[in-house]
Amino acid sequence: MNVRSVAVDRVVDRFPAVRRVWTARAVGHRLLPLAIPLIVLIAWQCAASLRLLPVQILPPPLLVATTAIDLIRGGEIVDGLRVSLWRIGVGFAIGAGGGLVFGALLGLSRTVEAYCGLTFRLLAQIPSLGWLPILLLIFGLDETLKFVLIAKASFVPTVIATSESVKQIPTPFREVARVLQLPARSYLRRLVLPATIPDIFVGLRTALSHAWIALIVVEMLAATEGVGYTMVWGRTLFQIDIVIIGMAVIGLIGLVMDTGLARIEQRLQHWEARP
Repeated sequence: MNVRSVAVDRVVDRFPAVRRVWTARAVGHRLLPLAIPLIVLIAWQCAASLRLLPVQILPPPLLVATTAIDLIRGGEIVDGLRVSLWRIGVGFAIGAGGGLVFGALLGLSRTVEAYCGLTFRLLAQIPSLGWLPILLLIFGLDETLKFVLIAKASFVPTVIATSESVKQIPTPFREVARVLQLPARSYLRRLVLPATIPDIFVGLRTALSHAWIALIVVEMLAATEGVGYTMVWGRTLFQIDIVIIGMAVIGLIGLVMDTGLARIEQRLQHWEARP
């Protein structure tokens, strides 16, 4: 705790009025991220009340909330979310795990870079959904199709982030490690991981976002269950409230997963900082 923090704490403790103002500012700062969603909700309610669009196109927030409760009670949202989370978990584990290994090899080995670098960069330019027609012919609508697309979507960003972060380790650091003949474990823990964890997790968070998007799209195009399929089901029934609920679920779950990865990164960096 620095001198400024101590001084502020003493002033806040001594003067109740200052304490109230300070507390109000702290609460306001925490609620600030909710300002834009609240504005959107108010604008949405006003537009629905004024009937700027038909109810079939722009249902009021209360109707959407009621439908959400019904879907949760009926199990449609929970069951679809369970399927989607299973798919994203398996596919991301395969793609990101393989991406970490292959990215490290690209960054550490000139031989691997010489043989595989150009081919990887070429295939990386093809969007994940660009593989969908071929994969549909190979796997049909089987779960393997979803796993492969999710793995591909998460593989490329992970490889790029890992390989580039490994390549950017300063050469003098590597030379010192070589002179000291550090064991492989110490080399990884003391040099490679501290230097690469921030960039790798940026790649992992990007990869997870790409994988989540790919999953939702493939569920909308080639699935019979999942959050994406629930949105298609709502559109087929001309119930836009179900589509809006699906969009909200997608956004919230994506935010939770991204926040989870950010927390894991913070914990790893704290662990690496220990002597």
